[in-house]
Amino acid sequence: MKRHILYSLLATTLLFGACSKDFLDRTPANKVAEEEFWHTENDVKLAVNAIYGKLGDAMFDDGASDLTHAKNPWESASTEISAGSIGSDRDAGWNYIPIRTCNYFLDNVDKAVMDSELKERYKAEVRFIRAYTYIPIVQKFGNIPLVTKVLTREESNVPQAPKQEVLDFLYNELEEASKVLPISYSSEKGRITKGAALALKARLYLMENNWEQAAISAKEVMGLGYSLFRVNTEDARNQKDNYAKFVDFDNAADETNFRLGLRSYEGIFQYENEGNSEVILDRQQIRVTQSHLNNTLLLDASVGGWSSLTPTQNLVNLYYNYKTGQPAQMAINEVRAANYAKSDKSDFIKEFKNRDPRFYASILFESAPWNALTSSGDYVFSWPKGSTNTSLTGYNFRKLVDPYSQREDVDSYVNIILIRYAEILLTYAEAQNELTGPDASVFDALDQLRVRAGMPKVDRAVYASQDGLRELIRNERAVELVLEGSRYYDIRRWKIAGAVMNNIYDITNGLAQKRVWDPKLYLMPIPQSEIDLSYGVLKQNEGY
Repeated sequence: MKRHILYSLLATTLLFGACSKDFLDRTPANKVAEEEFWHTENDVKLAVNAIYGKLGDAMFDDGASDLTHAKNPWESASTEISAGSIGSDRDAGWNYIPIRTCNYFLDNVDKAVMDSELKERYKAEVRFIRAYTYIPIVQKFGNIPLVTKVLTREESNVPQAPKQEVLDFLYNELEEASKVLPISYSSEKGRITKGAALALKARLYLMENNWEQAAISAKEVMGLGYSLFRVNTEDARNQKDNYAKFVDFDNAADETNFRLGLRSYEGIFQYENEGNSEVILDRQQIRVTQSHLNNTLLLDASVGGWSSLTPTQNLVNLYYNYKTGQPAQMAINEVRAANYAKSDKSDFIKEFKNRDPRFYASILFESAPWNALTSSGDYVFSWPKGSTNTSLTGYNFRKLVDPYSQREDVDSYVNIILIRYAEILLTYAEAQNELTGPDASVFDALDQLRVRAGMPKVDRAVYASQDGLRELIRNERAVELVLEGSRYYDIRRWKIAGAVMNNIYDITNGLAQKRVWDPKLYLMPIPQSEIDLSYGVLKQNEGY
């Protein structure tokens, strides 16, 4: 008998499928009765592979930060979070379904007869996925129910555990998983590794400002053989992009350094470079069945996009000067708007000259070229203010867009990177600087990122103090990791959200979004529907 498993309904089907009526006792044709499953190694493999589908990305979380504007409230809760209007009638990320699925697997896997070593590895993979799912919930909501097994109906109303208890559980889960998981796989790309478990542990420790443990975990990952992705050539399409109008190149070598820095950074996320040396964990996309909408969500209407997530001026301001490695000189809003209003946009474009190559790899701004994006090979970004599916800020994202699928007019199946080595270097740099202040290892970690991007190395004399280097590290995290979900948590753990979550204005100085910050927004509201279902066992966070 051929067995199948439907992961999205696995737990509910097997937990709550019993009924006294004979015709309701029959197993649906597209599902498997519990007694027919959990026998063989293949059963277990099918279940684990299905659970991998629970790995989600955090791109929309950036829409609840100062760097990104989430335009459409029906796409995520980020629009309301960033505006300060989120309430308990909206789910801001309270999702226990993947946890329940993982618990179901762990409660039943020992029924299968199979190789014990492989079984333990599969358990470690699922324990990782459960921890990965728990982390955003505990970070967003604080005290939450800690559920580690399948619950009966009588056990279903679980009270909140203190946040530290949940964190301790997650630290231990990831440590234990790292002891079992291999460093790499010979043939199964995309499976969870030792490096992924240690990297996620480092991320969690950093979220809690536990500098010592974050540095230790990051250092372990740094010894596992990962490296930053780089290219050493440009294809013909990319060579057509003219950056001489934006960058004052000293000579041909300087231009090559800039262009390869740009291509190296944007290439991390493109289809042709899937599984590159920087990827620690990505969510595998299967052709035909698992396309995604990154191109549509990020691009502008002229190429079929929705402009769902767009850069803010605050993000644009953070990209340093390519020539000096120092902060760029930015126009004030009124001057920018006046320059944009001129028919000759040369004064407006001056603001975007000589910027970090990651700026040009991440942001579409007025007159920005991207010949590889379209089949015609002549795309230049222009902002049609007020049009349908147009950015409200005047910018669109280029980062995470796959030009191949856009150019060929096919669905995008690019794997979604969930953890990459650049994050580890930034984690180490921040944690080590907080522990000891500037030292050679911190500068080396930052220099790896900046050199890969074509930027100058960090000036040791300028950033000789802990405070000064802290600001640089925070800036590097913003420009390197934008759209990867870290900024929402960063501005909260640094306690700067109140200073940066300000109104958003477009390039004409028009109000794009009114934002109101309230300290209660350090935690999200527990959905009232969940409180009602618990008969009041769950307690609402303060202020909601």
